[in-house]
Amino acid sequence: MRIRMTGLRKAFGPTVALDGVDLAVEAGEVHALIGENGAGKSTLMKVLSGVYRADAGEMQLDGQPYAPADPLDARRRGVVMIYQELALAPHLTVAANIMLGVEPAAGGWISRQRLEEQAARALDALGHPEINLRAPVSSLSVGARQLVELARALVLEAGVVVLDEPTSSLAAADVPRLFGVIARLRERGVSVIYISHFLEEVEQIAGRFTVLRDGRSVGGGRIGEVDRGWIIERMVGRRLAEMFPRLPHAIGEPVLELADLSTPGVESASLVLRRGEILGIAGLIGAGRTEMLRAVFGLAPVRSGTVRVVGVSGLLSEDRKGEGLAQSLTVGDNLTLSHLRPYVRHGWLDRAAQLRASQHWINRLAIRTRGPSEPVAALSGGNQQKVALARLLHHDCDVLLLDEPTRGIDVASKAQIYELIGQLAQSGKAILFVSSYLPELLGVCDTIAVMRRGRLGAKAPAGEWTEHSIMSAAVGAAS
Repeated sequence: MRIRMTGLRKAFGPTVALDGVDLAVEAGEVHALIGENGAGKSTLMKVLSGVYRADAGEMQLDGQPYAPADPLDARRRGVVMIYQELALAPHLTVAANIMLGVEPAAGGWISRQRLEEQAARALDALGHPEINLRAPVSSLSVGARQLVELARALVLEAGVVVLDEPTSSLAAADVPRLFGVIARLRERGVSVIYISHFLEEVEQIAGRFTVLRDGRSVGGGRIGEVDRGWIIERMVGRRLAEMFPRLPHAIGEPVLELADLSTPGVESASLVLRRGEILGIAGLIGAGRTEMLRAVFGLAPVRSGTVRVVGVSGLLSEDRKGEGLAQSLTVGDNLTLSHLRPYVRHGWLDRAAQLRASQHWINRLAIRTRGPSEPVAALSGGNQQKVALARLLHHDCDVLLLDEPTRGIDVASKAQIYELIGQLAQSGKAILFVSSYLPELLGVCDTIAVMRRGRLGAKAPAGEWTEHSIMSAAVGAAS
């Protein structure tokens, strides 16, 4: 057994993050680690990779006691974690990043030739010798940057590689390439621990899985021997009645109209969004979907065409960390940030009233937090996304522009957000819903339109679309 973790416990003050977790990973195995946000997945992997020290429990690496002092110690012993936000030096070259910390040197001087030769061998082993060793990492796509991190793991002769949500920021075309690289790592005897919220990916790439819930290991087995519903029930601790709940809602008068809108990244977009309607926008990454939403919200210039909005609009950005939330502020401050006027009395902020309003939305969206005063950065990704969405609800927006609202969050949180979107439509809100996850567009939306190379096609009822027809329209193929 390559990795064996037994009875691991870890607490942060009164918060118990791990409560007796067991995990076993074989050599040359792709093992999926599944669970809701806040289930303990990241904490467990940070213990494995030396970021945290466990309060109790034991670990073994290749049959020997294992307790890394820090991440550098873990790397030296062959355990490498690749985070969702890649840890690269963007100003350095590909070769320099691959060899960072293990540069070949003689007489105090780094040998550039040997450095590039070793970096090239690592990329070749991953099946991607085409990546330019001398290009700055900042010039690469997200997918190529991920390959650089994996090449670094090979140079370090890693026996264990942890991938944390590795496809969350990848274009669809890059996912098979990543899976091919993982297969090569497995063939070399490397153990891969794969953290993902996409059960379809897990079923495709992993051999076995372990489910965490509330800091405990609650189930596991071989992929294919249990169905997806069983896994979801272990994740959430209850039967999930319906992944895409459909609430009855009436579609009314137009509240958003675009007529031949043009903005950087968008050649032409025309649509009519009606009150109570959930209109899904599909398309490949780079097709112009995000740019269209940003132009509607006023964050990008309108070169030509017209935008007509009735009432207040609100944007949920796909970049939660960069612009969706103020990471240095509290949950309560983020919830009320765009609509503070009701809590200002004679020039002073009524903090008690603000906290009461924040607590209302925390309860309404079941946000897992210690309270409005907790820093939003301390929350899991799914709960951060709920805070960002709650801010739009607090502002009582008539038109909600949702850009990848469920990216990087767990199954149970997705189901809650889908139900909330249905409730908003039921109350007369109009929703423009951009997503790369086709099942949710088909399951949640009333109508769907596909964007391709900056041009938005005509919308049609969701029942008239299939995943195949959406992808055909997105790539320009005959359906």
